[in-house]
Amino acid sequence: MSRLTALVTGASSGIGRAAALGLVHAGFSVYGSVRDPSAGVELHSAGVTPVVLDVTDEARRVAVVDEIQHERGAVDVLVNNAGYALQKPVEQIEISEYHHQFDTNVLGPMRLSQLVLPAMRGQGHGRIINVTSMGGRFTLAGGGGYHASKYALEALSDAMRLEVRSFGVHVVLIEPGVVQSEFGAAARTSESKQQEPSGSNDPYARFNAELTRTLALTYSGTRKRFDPTVDDVARAVVRAATSPSPRARYAVGLRAKALITGRRLTPDAAWDAVLRRTWPSN
Repeated sequence: MSRLTALVTGASSGIGRAAALGLVHAGFSVYGSVRDPSAGVELHSAGVTPVVLDVTDEARRVAVVDEIQHERGAVDVLVNNAGYALQKPVEQIEISEYHHQFDTNVLGPMRLSQLVLPAMRGQGHGRIINVTSMGGRFTLAGGGGYHASKYALEALSDAMRLEVRSFGVHVVLIEPGVVQSEFGAAARTSESKQQEPSGSNDPYARFNAELTRTLALTYSGTRKRFDPTVDDVARAVVRAATSPSPRARYAVGLRAKALITGRRLTPDAAWDAVLRRTWPSN
């Protein structure tokens, strides 16, 4: 019971798995959420306690937090990592797709935060670490639903950081650049499945084809010079979990830092002109 306890969502692969293992190595007792029970076998052998959790399932959210708090007293560090990227023109996104994107990327993390906060407040300390993206600071065409969810998580985190500070709880945002992981593969898969049939009746046919090609190149499986690895992101998570005075935000990767700064300093018209030259547009 002397070790602090962490819960990492989306821990079966990618950033979540790397973060869970990083926290184990840092001395935490770590619970890692998986949707498929078979994915927990490898985690368990690496020292992570797997818990079955779909972050959109309220009954499981409550049950998992109750279980951990019964065993450990409190969740000292919550890492909200689970999420996916909806890639599709805004006009062509079904409302049900918007709901699922926000249920996964926004409402799941916020509800888990609500569930762990009473025990954190009671003990006088805690960390809530929300993995967003450089895409929570600027927007690319085709990613409106995804970017909107990350902007929302950033806004809620900013509010919560000010609301819980006096209780000894820190709220931290992790903002990675492009990471070669299962997340990128999922983004490409969801994008290809969600496109409207190409043809003369689809006003976004050319744009969708260009978006598909660009995403394939971006997440080609080959790490680019300025992009972080999952281990780079995991190290930022561990810093946020262990620093006596964590920063509000950790941008991870040179591309993320450059683009976030560039967007902040560039007028809208100039920024749009840059994006039209470097990213698909209509």
